[in-house]
Amino acid sequence: MRIPTHLRRAAAAALTLLAAAAAQAAGTVGNSFPAGFTAFEDASLGKPIIGFGAAGAVTRTPVIFLHGNNDVPYATACSPTNGKIQGLAQHLADNGWNPSELWGLGYQGDQCDLAADNTRRSGIAHTNQANVPDLRRFVRAVLAYTGARQVDIVAHSLGVTLAREWMRQDDAESKVRRLVAIDGPNHGIINCSASPLNYYQLPASGGFTPSSEVCQELGSPDTPFLKLLNGRRGWDEWEWPTRVLVIRNADTSFVYFALQDGLFPPVPSVDIYGKTVDFSKSADLKGAKQVDLTGQGAYDPVLGTAHLGILQSPQTKAEMLKFLKR
Repeated sequence: MRIPTHLRRAAAAALTLLAAAAAQAAGTVGNSFPAGFTAFEDASLGKPIIGFGAAGAVTRTPVIFLHGNNDVPYATACSPTNGKIQGLAQHLADNGWNPSELWGLGYQGDQCDLAADNTRRSGIAHTNQANVPDLRRFVRAVLAYTGARQVDIVAHSLGVTLAREWMRQDDAESKVRRLVAIDGPNHGIINCSASPLNYYQLPASGGFTPSSEVCQELGSPDTPFLKLLNGRRGWDEWEWPTRVLVIRNADTSFVYFALQDGLFPPVPSVDIYGKTVDFSKSADLKGAKQVDLTGQGAYDPVLGTAHLGILQSPQTKAEMLKFLKR
């Protein structure tokens, strides 16, 4: 007997849902949001946000994972080698966290829009300011769905300043119990160098010119954005009750050091104003617990970079786990 097409499709959909439920029950971090969790529209992209989360019991503080610029919360068709922030979530799932306590936000979509214009990597939709509304709504949604009163945040690169800027704008320190800040651009990035030798300015390399929107935020420790973000507490950048752990590269990282990082050659350490600046300690935050790591390029099997390798290393996973378990 021939089974009608609509019945076959319904059966396939049911099997997919059962497989997803089984994976979550087994402690596997998925690639979608659970039923009943509203995937609201991305404020800068006009599409539903992507990310991960799960239904189920919540006994720990939920953890929100934030990727960096030009990245995704899990591997996508247009970004198949990225999404390693999901691996940090899986490490917590392997060590006692329920998938229902682990949430990821893809605040820049699936990156498929970059195929039409690679300079979007440095454009307005990839800035901190453009994505604060998405993080704000996501935290509210996670708190409402889980019934929790606080979240922990684990962030990499741009995700670090995004989390800090949302907390600054909303006075949200009471909502964040702990923040793990992995190699974040707290004092700017070298990629926006005004030097003509800065190849990141090329359209094919992302268009990180001094006038691009991302560079206007992060191209110098003296941009209005970073002066406001880092100056709110005057003498100290982190005086809030939120506990903070900084994990940073201490030897090289292509966004901060004028040194080779994997396949990426160095660029001059000059800011968007043409001033020579040492960005090598950009990830530091005064008042935070800090762990310096070296040799992290060994954990980036694609490009060999420390900036991406640190997101996947056993040292980072161990320090994150220890910090969040306290």
